[in-house]
Amino acid sequence: MSAVRDGLPEGRYGRGTDDDARADRRLRLVGSVLGVVLLLFLGWIGWDKLAGTEVSAEVIKFQVVSDQEVQVHIEVRKDAGVTAVCTLRSLAEDHSEVGRKDVRLKQHTGRIDTVVTIRTTSHGASAELVGCQPAG
Repeated sequence: MSAVRDGLPEGRYGRGTDDDARADRRLRLVGSVLGVVLLLFLGWIGWDKLAGTEVSAEVIKFQVVSDQEVQVHIEVRKDAGVTAVCTLRSLAEDHSEVGRKDVRLKQHTGRIDTVVTIRTTSHGASAELVGCQPAG
């Protein structure tokens, strides 16, 4: 008849169980450290995006006054003590830039509604906000 063995032949299938346990612990430790580093990095990026934004703005409306002038109504939100610089531009129908203006907003309020006039070199068909940032 056949004999039943209780275990595998020793040395036939690689290292023993103590070596495997040590390797598993090492892999878990390395994986945990890498996971913590990744979480810290993602947290730092998120914090920088949220805390670094001191100025935001949007175009409410614009009006083409003449071939040399476009008026833009913008709303700016910022911290009360921050001076903001916003860049606006006017585009022709072929999307070429026909006017650009940097506006410095020094008001000590958190929300500013203002109308800005952009002088253009030819007929401006639209106006857009390029961006706003704190003055440095």
